[in-house]
Amino acid sequence: VQLQASGGGLVQAGGSLRLSCAASGRTFSGNDMGWFRQAPGKEREFVAAIRWSGGSTSYADSVKGRFTISRDNAKNTVYLQMNNLKPEDTAVYYCAATARRQVLSSLWLATRYDYWGQGTLVTVSS
Repeated sequence: VQLQASGGGLVQAGGSLRLSCAASGRTFSGNDMGWFRQAPGKEREFVAAIRWSGGSTSYADSVKGRFTISRDNAKNTVYLQMNNLKPEDTAVYYCAATARRQVLSSLWLATRYDYWGQGTLVTVSS
């Protein structure tokens, strides 16, 4: 599975962005998907995840109520809608996919993912 993330950019605090992650290669509909981010000088952290069916999602506490993850299996694409952005959301955002279906409660772990995209930069100005 190859992943291509896009949609990053510069936005003012309070604004919105939608990230996309297009998958190609082997089956996409059977993969659980996640978004992670890494801010300068910090470790990569979990943002959101969605099960292969799209029926279950999980979010980091820091983005709950502001970010929404979704997927369109017909388009082999997963999305991250980000609203009410804050300067602390500034980071490179990475999408990731699992090779096998996982338990939702484990999808915050980066080690559960087998495929990673190249990242897209989100900068939120104050």
